[in-house]
Amino acid sequence: MTQLELSMKNRITALEEENVHLKEQITYLQKYIFGRKTEKTAAVFDGQLSLFDEAEQETRKNAPEVQTVKEHTRKKYPGQKKELLENLPHEKKVFTLEENKRICKRCGDKLVPMGEEFIRSELEYIPAKIKVIDLYRQTFECRNCRKNEHFSIEKPDIPPAVLAHSMATPSAITHTMIQKYAYAVPLYRQEKQWQQLGVKISRATLANWIILAAGEWLAPVVKKLHKYLLEETVIHADETPVQVLNEQGRKNTVKSYMWLYSSGKYEPVHNIRIFEYQPGRKGDYAREFLNGFKKYLHTDAYAGYEKVEETIHCLCWSHVRRYFVEAVPPDIEDISCTIAKEGIIQINELFKIEKELVGFTHEKRKEERLLQEKPLLRAFWSWLETNRNKVLPKSKIGKAINYAYSNQNNLQTYLEDGRCDISNNLAENSIRPFTIGRKNWLFSGSPKGARASAAVYSIIETCKANKIDAYKYLIYLFKHLPTLPLIRDPELIDGYLPWSTDIQNNCK
Repeated sequence: MTQLELSMKNRITALEEENVHLKEQITYLQKYIFGRKTEKTAAVFDGQLSLFDEAEQETRKNAPEVQTVKEHTRKKYPGQKKELLENLPHEKKVFTLEENKRICKRCGDKLVPMGEEFIRSELEYIPAKIKVIDLYRQTFECRNCRKNEHFSIEKPDIPPAVLAHSMATPSAITHTMIQKYAYAVPLYRQEKQWQQLGVKISRATLANWIILAAGEWLAPVVKKLHKYLLEETVIHADETPVQVLNEQGRKNTVKSYMWLYSSGKYEPVHNIRIFEYQPGRKGDYAREFLNGFKKYLHTDAYAGYEKVEETIHCLCWSHVRRYFVEAVPPDIEDISCTIAKEGIIQINELFKIEKELVGFTHEKRKEERLLQEKPLLRAFWSWLETNRNKVLPKSKIGKAINYAYSNQNNLQTYLEDGRCDISNNLAENSIRPFTIGRKNWLFSGSPKGARASAAVYSIIETCKANKIDAYKYLIYLFKHLPTLPLIRDPELIDGYLPWSTDIQNNCK
């Protein structure tokens, strides 16, 4: 074979590989834009993009309020409505006959009540109401002292305002925060809602309420949460981009990042979720935040986390599975023999065992992992070694195999301690409310706004983790913290953390 022929052959091979790679990219983008965002095995192996069947996919015949009509008969589900409405206040409404109609049509005698028949329960929506509370203070004097030309005057103590020189109350600030950060309602929509209730409050005022209240009262709580988080055995971390305007020395188009740090899933000392805004994605930010932490750190394979020194790094098996899911070829009718499916099935076996170990102590969980999962891992690494040379390195399946193979050591770290998790899903699930809200309000107006958002998200997600009502907790903080001498005694914050006894009793 001549040099020219050899060159042309190599060129053809390279073009064929590039063609395969481009086809994979097109398929991946079509699935990303139009397909279902799921990694569930049944959906992945179905091979369907499911563009128009969401209603059919999501419908449930046993959902409350649904009653299937068939041949003029209704199938009822006893107890479902009762359970749905049992915690709501009930008002009894009785329909009765008017006095002039309480006459027997047969004999003309007077009708008397014989009992009541229950017909149905209905939900009535009562719109929100706003009222103005005008605060006055009574002054008291001693008339006897006054006769003797002495003045003895007493006045009651007045609770301090949440924000100085502001008409905002704990409930008003809390409502604004919950609407924006729990329900992803942007401030411009909230501005319209306040107007409909009869008050013209600008979105700038609402933003000031959030920023000032978060900076003054929530930041000390988050700082204390940070201290306790560093004492945990396991920390999960993740980060996601956010656009922040008016950052000094930076263009508005430059990406900033919201970082999320969480205590572990298994036997944490405290359930903690902390969001931190930073102007970039450098690993130095994680290193600074986690300074002093020397135990297990769960993340994805982003290289920036390697800057966090003296930690034991655990990588996420959900990320490994995601690479194999993306590599499943959509244009093969029988994919039972594909490498991608084999990889997914083996990884699913690990997750299946993990699901069975959820209720175990961390000591027993470690023991069972070594017994049941370690042999599966050895087989998986051997399988990767066998198939590495059978695929194109730049193809989707090649990237999936190389990702898993190159991170082999850190993917097995979770075997060392039963308090570690096989995935970083805890962090991803905690950061998801932020990503949903980001789609609605797109950017933060300033770094101050981004830091305030981080504080509020930290409080709301920590409340969820501790199973308390974030609305009640925020009101509790805004009512009580302004009365405390936090500057002189910052340790008082401990009594107002989500797991404290008073909070658990008052904010369920």
